[in-house]
Amino acid sequence: MKESDPERDERISMEVLVDCYDESEDAMGWYYYLEGNLSFPFIALCIEDRAVSPLRVGDEVQVLEMAPEEECEHGEMFVFIHYGKKKLAVPLAQLEPVEADDKTVEAVLDWHYWRD
Repeated sequence: MKESDPERDERISMEVLVDCYDESEDAMGWYYYLEGNLSFPFIALCIEDRAVSPLRVGDEVQVLEMAPEEECEHGEMFVFIHYGKKKLAVPLAQLEPVEADDKTVEAVLDWHYWRD
């Protein structure tokens, strides 16, 4: 069980999920919060393996931008990364910023906290 963080809970309640009444609205609240608070590009480290992603724990990637809104409307947030010579969408949940501004780090950690 995760440790409660009242300050983070308040921020999520007031900035992300305010006026959200179902899972679809929650997803869009998160999408717009992340889109508004992530400063691209930033460097991130893969912190968990996922079946839907080729990344493995320890991989370092450059995060370029949020994936399109329609890719995130079901509750999983995706971001585009450089992958070889292509752009690839991967779950934000598997990434942790290592070279990013404070606002970006806070927003990604808010997403991890809420998701867990």
